Amino acid sequence: MAFRLGTSDDGDLPMNGEINVTPFIDVMLVLLIIFMVAAPLATVDVRVDLPVANAESAPRPDQPVFVTIEADGRVTVNDRETPMGELGAEITRLTGEDREQRIFLRADRSVSYDKLMQAMNDLRASGYLRVALVGAEGTDPQ
Repeated sequence: MAFRLGTSDDGDLPMNGEINVTPFIDVMLVLLIIFMVAAPLATVDVRVDLPVANAESAPRPDQPVFVTIEADGRVTVNDRETPMGELGAEITRLTGEDREQRIFLRADRSVSYDKLMQAMNDLRASGYLRVALVGAEGTDPQ
């Protein structure tokens, strides 16, 4: 880029039509870095009150195995009260060591999430990976 200082005569210099893109690239890189840092901070956890599932229920097996966690924390397998530590052994006894059989897990609304996860972890440790969560059908009574 050529220019002359101290004169007002522009007739003898050719005009330079090139655009200097270096400042534009610098600004774009700064904006890219800002968005890369700010984007993960923009995601937040949203509290959601999940609705009751109203999907069609699967066909019920001939002899289903129900694990029930009651409001007071008691665990029953079908109709037999079972300590949490013996949950895997009781399920194995009822299913005849059939690890492919689906286990139906149902819990009272007031049961803590920790208690529910503990039961699911016990089932997984015993080799039962097909666990179905049982929910109320229809609309939420709240």
